[in-house]
Parts: sequence; C-alpha cells; structure tokens
Amino acid sequence: MMIDAAAVGRCLAAIRRRRPLVHNITNLVVTNTTANALLALGASPAMVEGTDEVAEFVVKSDALVVNLGTMSADRAAAIRLAVAAARQSGKPWVLDPVAVGVLRYRSWLARDLLPEAPTAIRGNASEIISLEGRADGMAHGVDSSAASEAALAAAQRLARATGAAVAVTGAVDHVTDGTRLISIHNGDPLMARVTGMGCTATAIIGACLAVEPDRLAATVYGLAIIAVAGELAAARARGPGSLQLELLDALYQLDATALAARVRLGA
Repeated sequence: MMIDAAAVGRCLAAIRRRRPLVHNITNLVVTNTTANALLALGASPAMVEGTDEVAEFVVKSDALVVNLGTMSADRAAAIRLAVAAARQSGKPWVLDPVAVGVLRYRSWLARDLLPEAPTAIRGNASEIISLEGRADGMAHGVDSSAASEAALAAAQRLARATGAAVAVTGAVDHVTDGTRLISIHNGDPLMARVTGMGCTATAIIGACLAVEPDRLAATVYGLAIIAVAGELAAARARGPGSLQLELLDALYQLDATALAARVRLGA
C-alpha cells in the first residue's frame, strides 16, 4: 500500500467518520490533554482503569493505549487485564514505555508485556533502546539524551521480535516493522517544551490503528497528524502555554489539504 500524505488524509477522514472509541490507560499528567486531543481529532476517548471494569471495557473499545508514565501496582494489574482482553478480543493495542530504562519496576513490566503482541510501540530513543534490552538507553528522566537515529537498529530488532510497528520519536520520527522504515520530517521544537506531546502522539496512533489495519501505516499516520498539527499550532502560539490550546484547535481544524501540503515522509 502507498503510505503518503494523501493516505494520512484518508486516515483522518476515517477517524472522523467512524469516531473510534480509544481506551486509554495513561499517566496522570496527561489524562486531560490526551482526552481533549482525541476529541478534537474526532475520536472518542475513555479512561477506564479499575480492575473490576477494565477488561470488559477493552472489549467494547476499538483500540487500547497503554502508557506507563505514572506506575503503581494497581495500575500494573489493570494494564495486564486490559492487554490480555485486547489480545483475546483481537483489538489493537499500543505500548508507550515511558521512562523504561530509568526505573526498574516499569522496565520489568514493559518487557513482560512484549509477549502479549503489542500492535505498535512508541517511545523516544532511550526508551526504545532500553526496552529492546541490549544497551543502556541513556535516559534523563522521561526524556532522551540520544537522537532518534541512535535507536534505529534497536527499533528494527524490537519490531521483528514482537511483530509490532515500532516508532522512535524525536526531532525526526522513525517507524519500522522490522523490514520497512519510514521517517516523518514534521513537528516544531516548541512541542518539546510541553509535557505529554509524546503521550498524545501515542493516543492518536491508537485512533489510527482503530481504522487502519496496516500497523506500520497507522503508526506513521498518527505521528504525521500530530506533527503537522504541532507545526500549525506553533505558528500561532506565543509560547508553551498557548501551544497547548492551539494544538487542540489545530487538530480540530486539520484537513486533507493541510496534510497534503505539509506532510514530509522519507525512507
């Protein structure tokens, strides 16, 4: 299939037409941001985390997003139930391994989830290098001290081992399924000054997976959508605070014409 700017626009149109229900188990810092971004895009967000309900709700959803940003034993239990339900019911699920390689418990949990066949994995270079397990990812808190290009080999190995589309995000985003590799040359440096941009990207990938069966394509589309929206928002923003508001408006106003004019993909 052709993965290009026109295909990104078609994916966006499919999200708005179908309004997929995206189930998020995400971190406390970005819950509101993630929900509003999905709503602005045209998807329907939900944040069900209780162990008594989470598995039942996954089955009713169109995609599951698992973000390890604020971890606890209760949340880990909910994640395990949700992932098992997603796999059993054939629902796509995305793993965001926040700060893996920095903290032992979440690193162990993330690696333990890999045999559950995530559809996509999105992280910065440090997280992907650490998750793949062959080297120290050189993480600084939840941020990466390594460029996205430094994690390409680890991302390809991780994709081949898990069957997932693996995205390494940074100044340039790279997505691989272990064979194909596509880069997204969009975004704006101001996005790095706002917490939760990566987490929001993961949630949008979840929305794309709900309407696009090709996991590599869906992951590319999700990253292209938020990166182009970030460019449009940064052009109007006065700083990080207004960028957050402008991003929601940019996602809401985004259309195929803007995507066709701005999306820059490369091999």
